[in-house]
Amino acid sequence: MRHGSNIDPPNRFHSIHTESDFEQLHEEDPHHANHLRRPIEYLPDDSQSIVSKNNSPDISFQYSLNPYRGCVHACSYCYARPTHEYLGLNAGLDFETKIIVKKEAASLLRSFLMRKAWEPAPIVFSGVTDCYQPAEREFQLTRQCLQVAAEFQQPIGIITKNALVTRDIDLLGPLAAKGLAKVFLSINSLDAELARKMEPRTSTPLARLRAMEELTAAGIPVGVMVAPMIPGLNDDQIRPVLEAAKKAGATAANYTLLRLPLTVEPVFVEWLERTFPDAAEKILGRIEQTREGKLNRSEFNQRMFGSGVVAQQIRALFNAMSKKLELPRRLPSLETKHFQRPSTDGQMQLFE
Repeated sequence: MRHGSNIDPPNRFHSIHTESDFEQLHEEDPHHANHLRRPIEYLPDDSQSIVSKNNSPDISFQYSLNPYRGCVHACSYCYARPTHEYLGLNAGLDFETKIIVKKEAASLLRSFLMRKAWEPAPIVFSGVTDCYQPAEREFQLTRQCLQVAAEFQQPIGIITKNALVTRDIDLLGPLAAKGLAKVFLSINSLDAELARKMEPRTSTPLARLRAMEELTAAGIPVGVMVAPMIPGLNDDQIRPVLEAAKKAGATAANYTLLRLPLTVEPVFVEWLERTFPDAAEKILGRIEQTREGKLNRSEFNQRMFGSGVVAQQIRALFNAMSKKLELPRRLPSLETKHFQRPSTDGQMQLFE
């Protein structure tokens, strides 16, 4: 099984840390091999809420929904990795092999939407981890939540890098017809080999482009998220990705620069040095040029796009290409006027 991380970085909330030492073992030794072939575990989550609110000035939505915590896609640079540390787990192998499943997601969403205090606003699926990661094939929590959204005529947005989203066209199509649904597909390279190294267990770039075509044919607005851009590794993919996405039906495009907050940094650096040993030093140097000499800066209004000459070059190329292809940064806003709460008094309906 291919992992993005090959390490178990210390949990920053734990006072006692342990480190594996495999130097005395051959790579083919069973103990070493088993360390890197961990099975996927699905663990139940008894959360009492499902919709989160954020106040970040550099994120375009306020409300998000995440049926899963952790992600089997195993992207080494996933900014959500440190969230696993709140669960007593680690941001490395634990994040991609111990998946927390919110089995009551649909009922929690229904309860949330029934609240009189809820004033209709878009809810974005996958504000943190991908709602169409492999776990969704088994648990179908995203689909169940979409069924609730359809019942309430609740506007939803989706961000994913998995072609599984097309499974739910039967729900997304009618919602989109009323301006209640839109989808952003993340594609950061058309090079299949590079994409597999960067995102070990996601859909191929070609599969994601086909998903765009299917969504577009069903009348669902689609955009492309070219993210993350890693200077010196995939920033040369901006033009081909945008051109291919436009051809596949995308009507908007956006991007973000690589972010390495907290424990993401050691996971990414280990992956980079292991996967691209000859280029790692150069790539890390380029990243530092976009973060004022560091590998990460977390300030609002700077963290998504960076600063300096390299970051400006990436921004200029993306802006020029998206302008040429007539791809604005955002898809049309979602409607809220159709929102409705189902009647809770079924008996009275018999006499209406």
